[in-house]
Amino acid sequence: MFNAPSAPGGAVIRSFGEYQPARVVTNHDLAQRVDTDDEWIRSRVGIEERRVAGPDDSVESMAVAAGGKALAAGGLAPEDIDLVIVATCTSQDQIPNSAATVAARLGIPAPGAFDVNAACAGFCYALNLASDSVRAGSSRNVLVVGSEKLSDWVDWEDRATCVIFADGAGAAVVSADQDQGIGPVVWGSSGERADTIYLRENRYLYQEGQAVFRWTTTELYKVALQALERAGVDPTEITAFVPHQANLRIVESIARKLGAPQALVARDIVTAGNTSSASVPLAISRLIGRGELRSGSTVLTLGFGAGLVYAAQVIRIP
Repeated sequence: MFNAPSAPGGAVIRSFGEYQPARVVTNHDLAQRVDTDDEWIRSRVGIEERRVAGPDDSVESMAVAAGGKALAAGGLAPEDIDLVIVATCTSQDQIPNSAATVAARLGIPAPGAFDVNAACAGFCYALNLASDSVRAGSSRNVLVVGSEKLSDWVDWEDRATCVIFADGAGAAVVSADQDQGIGPVVWGSSGERADTIYLRENRYLYQEGQAVFRWTTTELYKVALQALERAGVDPTEITAFVPHQANLRIVESIARKLGAPQALVARDIVTAGNTSSASVPLAISRLIGRGELRSGSTVLTLGFGAGLVYAAQVIRIP
């Protein structure tokens, strides 16, 4: 019999952190560049403004900023972290991975480090991997970051995409605990629809908006409800619903089908845009910062994106 590390059996989220670039791009700004206007953008995707990275912002630097805030909020030192997971689909380089670079810049000594590419569902995927790691005893504290610089992959002459995507990062620290603060994940894929979101000419983000809209609004509320069922939580018991901030109409359509009229629905997309894997932790961190989510709140998360992939889980706010 081999000696296995003693695992406490539970996983909780200790803290959140976020980073947004300083540059704000409004709908009026975009109207100077492409054939669009404020009313057209608001009516179709619900966005009023978004943040776009500056020349000194990268996937890694934004992840470092968000991750550093999460560490500070959790009262942890860099040496307390033994695993770093970065969810991203917009890294400029395939090699090396972003996670090891982020860990080094944060001063985290020799952690396990890897990236996850599940597109806009990436943070939810990574959060489950972190939860499994600490529950199995492989890690004590895991830094999970969703960081995206989508502006590098947007055709700024294409009004169908340039009005949607934005940049930013959100992070969380997952820790081993006797308690359970992260519910079972419900995840899956619909690979036969992979051609609805992809890199055109291996350079620019492209999506078939109507096809994605139909899939998300008719199928994904079932995934969210299944996550609630697996966690043993009734829809009327959740404090908030925080889905990937893809499109305000998608967010509100799924929310209506959950049967949770009391739940706060994250609408971070209005001022943050679609930040892919960063959108869920970024929205949660901002809700906490504004006092709209408090310690002990029960939150249903739902990520979905290119692949097509999806993941949902119930979490408790630290």
